[in-house]
Amino acid sequence: MSIVAFEDDSNPFQTEDNDHTLATSHHGETSPGGNDLGFTSSDELEEDGFDGGGGAATSVSTLQQSQALAQQSQSHLQQRAPTLPPIAINLPLPNHHAQVNKTDFCCGRDQYLHSGDDAEIVIIDAVKTTENSSSPYIAYIIRTGNVDARRRYSEFESLRNGLSKLYPTLIIPPIPSKQTIGDYAVKQAKAKEDATMISRRKRMLQVFLNRIARHPILSNEHVFHRFLDRDVSWSEVLNSPPLSLLPKDLLKAPSHNPIESAQSSAYEALPSPAPTQPLRKPDQRFLDSEMFTNKYAAHLSGNMEKVTRRTMKRWSEYAHDHAELGAVINGFSLSQSGSLQPALEKTGQAIDATYISTTKLLQDLEQAWTEPLHEYTQFASIIKKLLVYRHQKHVQYEMTQETLSVKKAQLEDFEKSEAEAKRLEDALSSSRRMPRSGESEDGSDTTSPTSEEGPGTSSFASGGGASRSRPLRSASMEPPRTRRTSYGFLTALSYSLQGMMDVDPEASRRNNISKTRDSIGQLEDALHASAQDLKYASSTIQADLDRFQRMKVADTREMTIAMAKIHRDWCKQNLEVWMEAKKEIEKIEPHPNRPPADPATLSPGGDQKPLLRESNPNGIH
Repeated sequence: MSIVAFEDDSNPFQTEDNDHTLATSHHGETSPGGNDLGFTSSDELEEDGFDGGGGAATSVSTLQQSQALAQQSQSHLQQRAPTLPPIAINLPLPNHHAQVNKTDFCCGRDQYLHSGDDAEIVIIDAVKTTENSSSPYIAYIIRTGNVDARRRYSEFESLRNGLSKLYPTLIIPPIPSKQTIGDYAVKQAKAKEDATMISRRKRMLQVFLNRIARHPILSNEHVFHRFLDRDVSWSEVLNSPPLSLLPKDLLKAPSHNPIESAQSSAYEALPSPAPTQPLRKPDQRFLDSEMFTNKYAAHLSGNMEKVTRRTMKRWSEYAHDHAELGAVINGFSLSQSGSLQPALEKTGQAIDATYISTTKLLQDLEQAWTEPLHEYTQFASIIKKLLVYRHQKHVQYEMTQETLSVKKAQLEDFEKSEAEAKRLEDALSSSRRMPRSGESEDGSDTTSPTSEEGPGTSSFASGGGASRSRPLRSASMEPPRTRRTSYGFLTALSYSLQGMMDVDPEASRRNNISKTRDSIGQLEDALHASAQDLKYASSTIQADLDRFQRMKVADTREMTIAMAKIHRDWCKQNLEVWMEAKKEIEKIEPHPNRPPADPATLSPGGDQKPLLRESNPNGIH
């Protein structure tokens, strides 16, 4: 069976510069996420909060990588400070316990998990119980050192969900899949008590716990330690910090510490993009990783698992056929006599042994090949979700950047409108203060017509001096139309309409400007937080992808070696029983229609030579 996805040790997720160390970005250097994140310049990175705080990447040994990551994760878990942890993240090789020389332990479980390479978590049994429940359920007994704890499947599931929210940038190992509706339909009430399913869950849940225990960061999480403690109620853990402080939307929380609330206002201003929303400037490194992951998942869930299921089915049919054949031949041997009877009996026993060895082969293949293969199919789905999370963080940054640009443009328009309104108001005020030079001219003009109007209008002219000045004064308030341009007229018209619709347009404009400036301030804080999140998510996801790649190669090697050994042992067992059957078969008398074998006619290999007879020319023997 060929394995296309596991052809060599090449890392499709790894950066080109270094296989074990991630570069830190500073002033426009290569970002830790692979290539550049689509930002325009180093000045923009500094403005948005991108400060790598380091120079180029340096190569370090695996031991130094483990120590650096252990110190970083320990500080992160104990303090959960609002400041970002160091961006340079170095992960150890997969089959090593990640923490070295750790001396500060939070509990006894933590001390045991970091006591050495022989520390292992074992699920020793699965029992049916009704403890703290009105209905029976299966409890798995977890042994950590000399301490046993009981947990049910739903608690394993909640542990994994909690870890995936506490660490959204890490690859959290999968747990065995739930039973399907078809299983419940076929087995009904006995579905939860299926012995085969319980045995499979025991093995896979044990693998899940040990993968967490060997993870360089997850092994330090106290929530995991409390899960292994028999004196701790899991419902109490779920309703207490840090799990009770987890946000509903992880996109509006810091990537390095989702329960942090110091910058909650900045994260509330961030949008929540859809997973399918495209990027304007995608990171080619993560595009390649996503493409490889999709191919890898399709190959495993499609070809590999399909062929494996078909192969296991045929092996099962082969074993079943041999069980029936062995019973038939054993029964037939009872009706025979002489040398034929023990020969048939040995043959039946050999067939029965083949059935038994094939059944064991199926069990071993299930544990060493089928289950790990399905686990890596789940890993592929987990990595796809991880890349989607990083994609959404990148889209979130671009959307925040675009929204900030729009708000700045709006503020500029508001300020222009305010300046134009002020200019118009100044123009109107200056027109009111202008000397009314036309008033004397009008006064001289008004005297001559009144003198010509006659005595009928003398009383009006003599007694209405004050009333005469009113229309003159109102006329003088209007500036001459020839001095106004069409633009000024439209501005005045819009200003008048705004005054009709708004009681206090000046206060409204200033209020809009104030709100826009506040919004810009929030968006700038949000952009800074989003930039830091994107940087941290890119570097951490890349580091865990590198660790996963090394783990995948090592596990695949173990899987293929285990498959070879399983077939070798199966062949050895069958060879032994069939050699014994051959000895009994050789004791059967020769065929009566054939002459006994003459030693002279035997070939050096033991085969009988054909007899050569002389023939006369006439063809008569």
